[in-house]
Amino acid sequence: MKRRTFIAGLGSAAAWPVVARAQQRAIPVIGWLDSGEGKLTPAGETAFRKGLSEMGYVEGRSVAIEYRGSGQPEQLPAAASELVRQRVAVIFATETANSALAASAATATIPIVFMNGADPVKLGLIESYSRPGGNATGVSVYSAELVSKRLELLRRLVPQAAVIGFLTNPNNRISERDKADIEAAARVVGQPMLVLQATTSEEIDTALATFAKAQVSALLVDGDGLLFNRRAAQFAVLTARYRLSASYPTRVFADAGGLMSYGDQRSESWREAGIYVGRILNGEKPADLPVVQPTKFEFVINLRTAKALGLTIPETLLATADEVIQ
Repeated sequence: MKRRTFIAGLGSAAAWPVVARAQQRAIPVIGWLDSGEGKLTPAGETAFRKGLSEMGYVEGRSVAIEYRGSGQPEQLPAAASELVRQRVAVIFATETANSALAASAATATIPIVFMNGADPVKLGLIESYSRPGGNATGVSVYSAELVSKRLELLRRLVPQAAVIGFLTNPNNRISERDKADIEAAARVVGQPMLVLQATTSEEIDTALATFAKAQVSALLVDGDGLLFNRRAAQFAVLTARYRLSASYPTRVFADAGGLMSYGDQRSESWREAGIYVGRILNGEKPADLPVVQPTKFEFVINLRTAKALGLTIPETLLATADEVIQ
């Protein structure tokens, strides 16, 4: 996407000419509220644009997008309030539940489309999945079954792992739920777990070193914007250094050198989000649009990383993979 303005420059005058020009052209403005650091994957950008275009909207021609966001949750309310002041047509709140909650707190009238791994009912964003009932709807990529499936696949890949680690960011509103889910799944199969938290890049370094010192050889990484943005710079490098066999929630980690991933087809989720934003711009109400949940999942193995770690992938596991990165 062509332009991102993130919260380091909140209130920046540079943002206003774009909105003013958009209003002069009488095209709607999407307010993009991102609780990550604005580092979308090209595939995500392309898929979101595709969804928008299916509804008749092309950025720069028939719609404008104003980007606001921060990796620091405490700054999101100010970013959401700025978008409300600019009277955007719809707010797209993405990455974590924090952005959706900030948008919901900032407005009860501007439509909100969210995309994250939270349960929007439990967060109070909607009344039900089938009839959201308020000014918010969107895509929820969470599924409790995903947690136990990721644990199962990692145990099959690294059967010798006595203890499996779990890394999560407590600043993410779904961190406690994910921790409870993974611990429950581990109890069912009698798998000892070591759970650590990280809220900064430095804490990620410390956590991975701690896992290594505790002789943890297999690791589950939680879904989170901070962890996502460190997939190449830290996870790919440090898991190799510490010989940690790590499993991730989306394939972009495997593409960046992670060992394996299992999760929703994220590009399809991005496309669905773009479609919903377009449908709302076309006049439909969030209250009437059921929340979308993933129906397609993908299992990706990075064979190069497996070989570097000295792992032999069972043929039965390779046969179940949707893609093997050679």
